[in-house]
Amino acid sequence: MPTRVAPPAQVWYNTVTDHCQLTAAPKEKPGHPAPPPMTTQEPPDRYNPAAIEPRRQAQWAATDLYHVEMQDSARPPYYFLTMLPYPSGDLHIGHWFTMAPSDTRARYLRMRGYNVFFPIGFDAFGLPAENAAIKRNIHPKIWTYANMDRMRQQFKSMGAIFPWDHEVITCDPEYYRWNQWFFVQFFKRGLAYRKFAPVDWCPSCNTTLAREQVVGEDRRCERCDTPVIKRDLHQWLFKITAYAEELLDFSKMDWPERVETLQRNWIGRSEGAEVVFQAHPPAGGDPAPITVFTTRPDTLWGATFLVLAPEHPLVAQLTAPEQQAAVAAYVTQTGRQTEIDRLAEDKEKTGVPLGAFAVNPVNGARIPIWIADYVLVSYGTGAIMAVPAHDQRDFEFARQYDLPIVPVIAPSDGALPDPAAMTAAYKGEGGTMANSGPLDGTPSGSGDGQSVKAAIAYLAAHNQGQAAITYRLRDWLVSRQRYWGTPIPILYCPTCGEVPVPEDQLPVLLPDDVDFRPTGESPLKLHPTWRFTTCPQCGGPAERDTDTMDTFVDSAWYHYRYLSPHYAAGPFDPALAGWLPVAQYTGGIEHAVMHLLYTRFWTKAMRDMGLVTFDEPMTRLFNQGIILGPDGARMSKSRGNVIDPDDLVGQYGADAVRCFLMFIGPWDQGGPWNTRGMEGIIRWLNRVWTLATDSVRTEIAADSATIPNSEFIIHNSELVRRLHQTIRDVGDDTDAFRFNTAISAMMELTNALMKARADLAGSPVWDEAIRTLLLLIAPYAPHLAEELWERRGGAYSVHNQPWPAWDAALAAADTMEIPVQINGKIRDKLQVPADADPAALEAAARASPRVAEWLAGKPIRRVIVVPGKLVNILA
Repeated sequence: MPTRVAPPAQVWYNTVTDHCQLTAAPKEKPGHPAPPPMTTQEPPDRYNPAAIEPRRQAQWAATDLYHVEMQDSARPPYYFLTMLPYPSGDLHIGHWFTMAPSDTRARYLRMRGYNVFFPIGFDAFGLPAENAAIKRNIHPKIWTYANMDRMRQQFKSMGAIFPWDHEVITCDPEYYRWNQWFFVQFFKRGLAYRKFAPVDWCPSCNTTLAREQVVGEDRRCERCDTPVIKRDLHQWLFKITAYAEELLDFSKMDWPERVETLQRNWIGRSEGAEVVFQAHPPAGGDPAPITVFTTRPDTLWGATFLVLAPEHPLVAQLTAPEQQAAVAAYVTQTGRQTEIDRLAEDKEKTGVPLGAFAVNPVNGARIPIWIADYVLVSYGTGAIMAVPAHDQRDFEFARQYDLPIVPVIAPSDGALPDPAAMTAAYKGEGGTMANSGPLDGTPSGSGDGQSVKAAIAYLAAHNQGQAAITYRLRDWLVSRQRYWGTPIPILYCPTCGEVPVPEDQLPVLLPDDVDFRPTGESPLKLHPTWRFTTCPQCGGPAERDTDTMDTFVDSAWYHYRYLSPHYAAGPFDPALAGWLPVAQYTGGIEHAVMHLLYTRFWTKAMRDMGLVTFDEPMTRLFNQGIILGPDGARMSKSRGNVIDPDDLVGQYGADAVRCFLMFIGPWDQGGPWNTRGMEGIIRWLNRVWTLATDSVRTEIAADSATIPNSEFIIHNSELVRRLHQTIRDVGDDTDAFRFNTAISAMMELTNALMKARADLAGSPVWDEAIRTLLLLIAPYAPHLAEELWERRGGAYSVHNQPWPAWDAALAAADTMEIPVQINGKIRDKLQVPADADPAALEAAARASPRVAEWLAGKPIRRVIVVPGKLVNILA
């Protein structure tokens, strides 16, 4: 089983040691014999991507160049992964911006000695396919598979190293069988459960939405931008909250701080206490317990009323007959509001009394129960204890409805606020407790404050409450009332209840013959035969669940299936576990609290099932930016701002498009698309072509007597130094995803070679410099590098060669340029030894003829020398 270790050292490249004595290049790697030159077309004499790139792609495919040995490889495994795309029909330049830089780094790691696994697949279920099928009157399956065929060919034109034999398609039964298998395992372990609950509903898509799929302050569907409404349905959920505390631990992975912050805030951990109030129905009968979570249990003695969310299940039971009409109207009114509207700070507080009361457990006070829209059933317990003296929302509500205000925290001067004179709630930090029975005189404070600890201890001692932790995170709602998704593998039997489909009967196939037009109910529910089956436990009649799964289920674990996409004995082959977890993941930060949170939950559940031995799905994560349309808006066919990479490849070539996307700026930033600058990339690639194919060589070996030896050595040493600096910089930048500066360094080396060409072309150091340049550009411009490598007699393939090593001593500069300022203005620039001390720098500045001219006999008051930076003469 492979294990991850440090990359093997590359020791072959000892470029220039004493007057250009070079070591030999490494021999061709075993297992990759050199194929005959491609003869499908005469090699061009000029750089012609249209002729080069198809030939090279065909050659790589014919020789299976990028085949990955999944087991028994001598090289350490490195699992590099980019988020899989949705088969929307055509790649746009955003897909290239996501994939081409990733492919470049995967190629680089391969040259560094790793056994790199860089797979690709399609996230193929979901609403876009179904909506497109409805619009085009075509089956979603036909539309999806046609799109995948198209995109597969477009991806291949990129020249990426994807191992297509490991492709995963999430709408294939071979894949979604394991979605269903996981669902059954979750159900058996209590991680999957069904309940009747209010859900976010998109009236346009006619389906339930997960909380994360509702976007914007006005709560719109992320897919179609329609305002979302609430609807009560039976829904299946995954108990992600069981892992809430563990999901707050990011210590075992190297992820961007921004992603960690977004997840931490989404999970929303709060410490405090749960307190039980006994509510008394107006018609009499047994009291109903109402549990309240509060972060300030020390203020319980100041709680003067309870507020329930209008959707709270006890509202109907606790409403007095005379209040029923008002309560019903208020509940309806609240249902039309968004959560953002309900929680707005500047919104006027409204509410309706139920006509019932509850008993404050710490002082026995009878307090009224209200409903109000600023309390949400989805947060905490859906009920709050109102302490108007010390909470601003409660204060405004109490003033609005003339409810009691009882201060229980005195400022540091010891004087309790006069409720009648208060204009705002007093937060109470730094004060002391008052009107609080056993807590009187205790220093007030939230969090670890003494009063909070004392209150929790009092509640526990009197069986009135206990310490508690709550989370903003809610369980993952996975039911969808649509067709194009994984059928939920649950049967409903009148005798046995909810019954999971036996594992040997999986997959439950999605039928092709359905009317998939949205009606508000799942199309599977309307199928004449599919939903009716037999209970595997009692043999009686049963019905299938007709909902399908959220497509985030597909992407929560797909990286495991890539390892063995046709393995039939489990979701992945455990013999390949040495590849896991994913070493490097790349993708957009927009998935921080959806996919990236769900996949962490899934891995932890798999660990507890004994399928894996680690805690996190991906060790490292890098978020690339987004390429916007030329208008600065996100690319969209409806906006008409989509850039077609096929057109660009046809005009400039894939290598040019790859390099341009990496050169336009930092990969983690992105920005609007602009073709300005493409010509600069073309000029650079043409210069590389010229340097590597120039047949007019200066024969240094024959004519060296015509060139002064000192001049030859100077040019030689300058080129060697630049060569080693470039190897260092390109490697460091590629490691750190700084592709734009890596290309800039290669451009500078290319320019240096052009300048040194007349003096050094044909010499050993020149040939080694060209050879090294081709190795450096190989991950970035793979087709061009392959073509030029073969033309120069290199063994097939350039992509099988090791990455060049660099020597720190040879990369060190012998001289450096130091600006000389006179009274703060630069008047000369001097070439000085790199290790020159301050005295030598001052002496060189004083000896400069230009400096002497500017001084013109003026007395020097002071000389400021900053070694390695500048000399400033104050005259």
